[in-house]
Amino acid sequence: MGKTIAICLARLIFGAVFVMAASFKFADMQSTAGYIASAGFPLPLLLAWIAAFFESALAVCLLTGAFFSEAALLAGIYVIFLAFSFHGPNRWSGNQTEFGFFVDHFVFLAGLLFAAVHGPGERLAVRVGMLRSDTGI
Repeated sequence: MGKTIAICLARLIFGAVFVMAASFKFADMQSTAGYIASAGFPLPLLLAWIAAFFESALAVCLLTGAFFSEAALLAGIYVIFLAFSFHGPNRWSGNQTEFGFFVDHFVFLAGLLFAAVHGPGERLAVRVGMLRSDTGI
């Protein structure tokens, strides 16, 4: 029972993080595009919309358990991309907070990798996915 509660709570936390991220983007897409542009990316408004829908899809997968391992792996790649793109070494000069944000992304990655390997748990999970647990991932 304790394991099931812990797994469900972890899935809720993962899902909530991506729900919040997507909702902030949908609430102020222009601001998100401005932030993306400040990092030097082209087509910032298009990328903001893509990010919002991608984060929404990740949230659905992490909350329901459908394609859970695949979503956790993609989320991990995405989180590290965000770490380097928006909080990377070029932003550390004179700003220790940015380094803290950078490191926090790796903590999140560790949880996502653990989740990807162990799956969505036995309860409250839609059993759909491409990766099989008996293959190592």
